[in-house]
Formats: sequence, C-alpha cells, structure tokens
Amino acid sequence: MRGRAAGLLLAMCGAMSAAQASTIVDYTLLRPEGRRHYLVVEPDRLARSNRPTVILLHGHGASAAFMVGLESFGLYKSQDWIRLAERERVMLIAPDGIKGADGKQAWNDCRADAASNATSDDVGFLAALIDTAVSELGADPERIYVFGSSNGGGMVYRLGIELGPKLAAIGVQSALMPMQSRCKAPVYPISVFVSHGTADEIAPYYGGKVGHWLLRDRGSGVSADESVAVWRRAAGLPEAPMRFRLPHLQSSDPTSATRYVWGSDPARVQVEFMRIDGGGHTHASKAEELPWILRKLVGNMNHDVDTAEEAWNFFKDKRTTGVR
Repeated sequence: MRGRAAGLLLAMCGAMSAAQASTIVDYTLLRPEGRRHYLVVEPDRLARSNRPTVILLHGHGASAAFMVGLESFGLYKSQDWIRLAERERVMLIAPDGIKGADGKQAWNDCRADAASNATSDDVGFLAALIDTAVSELGADPERIYVFGSSNGGGMVYRLGIELGPKLAAIGVQSALMPMQSRCKAPVYPISVFVSHGTADEIAPYYGGKVGHWLLRDRGSGVSADESVAVWRRAAGLPEAPMRFRLPHLQSSDPTSATRYVWGSDPARVQVEFMRIDGGGHTHASKAEELPWILRKLVGNMNHDVDTAEEAWNFFKDKRTTGVR
C-alpha cells in the first residue's frame, strides 16, 4: 500500500521555485517495520511512462530531502541531482533510512561490524519501492538506477548483490565494501560506478575503520581499489582499465580527478572508478563549494567534474539484463 503526506505542499514548493522546475511529492510505503517515507521528483516535461529513474540513498545522518536539494546538511544544500534531472528529464526517488542505535538515519548495509546501522529490512523496502515506481509512477523497468553516498553507498553495494537483476546500474560515492560482511560476495555482473577521494578520512581510501570522533561504531571496509576490483571480477572484465585524466579547471583546487573504465561498450556491463586525488568524503561539483566548517569535517571537494553528471553519463546507456 502507498500513501501521501504533505504532497501538495511539496509540489507547490517545487513548481514555484525558479531553481527547480519540478514537482516534488511526498509519499509513504507501508512495510512491516512501519511507514517508510520517500520523495519523488518529477521534472517538467517528464514522460508519462517509461521514465528513466534514479533512486538516491542519503548518507548516515542525512535525509531524502538533502539528496534532492530541499534541506541543508552542515549549512550546505546541493542542487546537482535536481538540476541534472530537469535537464535530462529523469525521475528521482529519494527514500529515507531509519534511525540506528545512535539516533541518526541510516541504512542496513552489509557491514557486520557497524553497530550504529539501522536494523530494518531495507532490501525488502527498496525492492518494494522499485516495484511501486514501475507499477504506479511510470518508471521504466529497464532503466532503474540506484546511487548512494557514504552509508547510502554501502546500501547500494548491498542492492547490487541482492537485487542486481532489477537494476540497470549502480553508483557509489565515498563508500567501501565491508571488511566484515553479512552479505554474500557479488556474483551478478552489473555495471558499477564508484567515486572516492584519496584523502577521505571517514571512509579511508586504503581501507580500515570507518568514521571519526563524531561517527562511532561505523564498522570497517576494504580499500577503495579492492572495492572496485570485487565488482570488476564479478563482471568478468579484464584487469587493465582505460585511463582518462580530467582537465584541471581551477588553479586553487588542491584535488584532481582521474577516470578508470573497465569495459569498452557503454551499452554493456562496465565498471568505472573516478579517483579524486586529494579529495575528501564528499562528491565533486564544478559549480558548488562546501562551507568551510563542513570542509573541515569531510575534506576537500573536487571541481573538475560533477559526480551526478559523471554517474548519469555512466548510467544512461545501461539497461537491465537479468530476469526480474
């Protein structure tokens, strides 16, 4: 069953905002753990059916509203995904996690040693959300993409393992595959986009304990390179990637970006790794900048690439290949 709450108010806010020519509607989905909340962004001129759809999973302590630019996190409000959705006519769905042991919204990803994770059946919830999106919101069943950051990225990895045939591709930013996992190793060949900063001190690039003094009991992960390699091996792709160094756009930017791609055909299974040298626990954006207080907490943002743009360019030619 599906319900609405405050939908008209959010829709009006979206329609009246000059920055976002979108209708944003608030929904709930009844699950065994209670009503689960999600936002749906429908840009103007979006097709009525067969809509390409990106599901956005927030990080630990963040929210669905943050992912679609309605709410700030650490004085920062990102508009990258909603701008992309409006230009490319893509439907966005942003669900909320459930509070974990530390009282912050989280996801039940594969980390067996992340004591502050949520304990809800998030795989079941997100599988039901995908089915609802297809049956009631006009989502194209062959073009369902999921992107997550930090803890949301860890949840995306779990979806790739357990819901791979439902998904055309997955994208992960600032998240590591677990060192101690409650999930099976991935075996389904799915296209995977990964972005990670080498100076990430929360999900350390070279692996180890996840978190910092404000984020405790967050478990541990393998290195970013190994996280990518797990999916490359599952897809049966060769070891040697194509490598592209992105142009450096701002002389004051202490970071740089390099793209590694395994698989030559964008319409077939690929793995892409966007390595941000000097980058912190954050996405990249050409137009935006973190406030100094958030930069102190998460590190530097790269300005040579937009993570949302890079993920969508990777996603857009991919289609599901498995049995639903």
